[in-house]
Amino acid sequence: MEIADRFPLLKFGTVLSAASVLLACWYQYQSQSQHQYQTSSVRDTELDERLELVLSSLLRAEGKVGMEGAARPRVAVGFGGCVDIVVDGIMLLEKMGVHPSKQPFHHDFIETSEQLAQSFAYFFPPGAASERYVKNDTLFSQLVEASRLLPGSRWSVGGNAPVMAGRMAIEGCDVLLGVSATPDFTGVLSQHITVAGNTVEKPDIHLILEYHSGAEWGQYTSKRANRYIIHSDNHNPYLASMYDFEQKLQDFQPDLLVIGGLQMMDNFPFKQGERKALLRHLSRLLSSTNPITGVHFEMASFVDEGLLAELLEVVMAHADSLGMNEQELPNLLSLLRGGIVTVLSDPTPRVATVLDQMRELYRLVNKRRTGIPGTRPLTRLHVHTLAFQAIAVARGSVWKNTMSAAAKASLTASRHVCGSAQIDPNKAKLIMDESFSISQQEGSQRIPLLENRPVSCWEEDDYEICVAPVLVCTEVYQTAGGGDNISAAGLVLQI
Repeated sequence: MEIADRFPLLKFGTVLSAASVLLACWYQYQSQSQHQYQTSSVRDTELDERLELVLSSLLRAEGKVGMEGAARPRVAVGFGGCVDIVVDGIMLLEKMGVHPSKQPFHHDFIETSEQLAQSFAYFFPPGAASERYVKNDTLFSQLVEASRLLPGSRWSVGGNAPVMAGRMAIEGCDVLLGVSATPDFTGVLSQHITVAGNTVEKPDIHLILEYHSGAEWGQYTSKRANRYIIHSDNHNPYLASMYDFEQKLQDFQPDLLVIGGLQMMDNFPFKQGERKALLRHLSRLLSSTNPITGVHFEMASFVDEGLLAELLEVVMAHADSLGMNEQELPNLLSLLRGGIVTVLSDPTPRVATVLDQMRELYRLVNKRRTGIPGTRPLTRLHVHTLAFQAIAVARGSVWKNTMSAAAKASLTASRHVCGSAQIDPNKAKLIMDESFSISQQEGSQRIPLLENRPVSCWEEDDYEICVAPVLVCTEVYQTAGGGDNISAAGLVLQI
């Protein structure tokens, strides 16, 4: 009876104890949540302030070299041009019934929808930029027609040369542009751009299959925003504007000559000897260029080892400046090392990796050119990546303002990808490490990323290197044309 009488009290005490424990746990959870919220808020505030400081410092570095009041630099840019149709890549593939391939595979060119699926599946997951020629005219026409009907698709002036020319005109240059185009195409160009080239009835069209970071296509997820470009050009592979461009070049007397767009020759079905003849003619044009005129070659996506080897021998040999991205750098380096190309490389390399590759490329290229009449030593190398810009310039060369050029290249990357002249730090992030080694060699110097001086410059051997972080856009408008805009903007401050 005594035990029975106490049992309700025992149950009540147990419940009371459990409730006390639960209350204590709840209080502790609330306290921890509040602390985490406050800590997170502090971190977010600190991050916002850091991005603001990096942005203002980059703007200050860019502004140290003013164009106001100075004579407009004269730049000649060739070759080729097109109309870009920019679409959501996943949406276009789905509309065309191109399903995710279970066998990702690299194809030098595209002939079937299955090859397109395999090729896209190869480059999409790492988020690596790629460009391929479509041999099947019917397939390409179907893709173009489907793209016209997609919501959000847009048309723009495309091609390496017109994009670089447009950027340079915006930045204060007078430009001679080598391009074969329609009247409608030339009609939308800047008044500071003079066109050299024949008129065509129909423009070449490039399809830009854009995708964002985290985009999903079947079992595949992209690690970063990028694009896959396909084309079926008829005019650009033949450098159709080269002859008119050559005639006007002497009277134009440029401060800088820029060559790009030659990837349109990659895997194009030329007749025997056609490609070699075109490149030999271009080589003669470059070798006759005034020695005081800088010559820049802009790399692109090449998979034809024979073409890239020819370019290295007869075209790039006359360039004292090279521009490229994180895929094109190891590709060219691989060709120099062993005569082969690398189709896919790390899309987000570390700074030390890129700098070591730049040093090796600089050394191999100059060693290759030593003692060969008519060639120029390589004195400038610009590598643009998602996270940072790196520019190496030989001491005593004609290239100037390297620190400001690196800052301008970085800011241009943000402006172009975000689609806005004004950079919003709330739509950006830094993915470059807070400090970086200047080489992968053990014991190499580490350089911290200083918010008030984000562009790091130093000298080694016979050149100077500058590295600038990029405020990576988190709301991507367009990646296509990024490299051309970045390279052009960096060049403007160095001529």
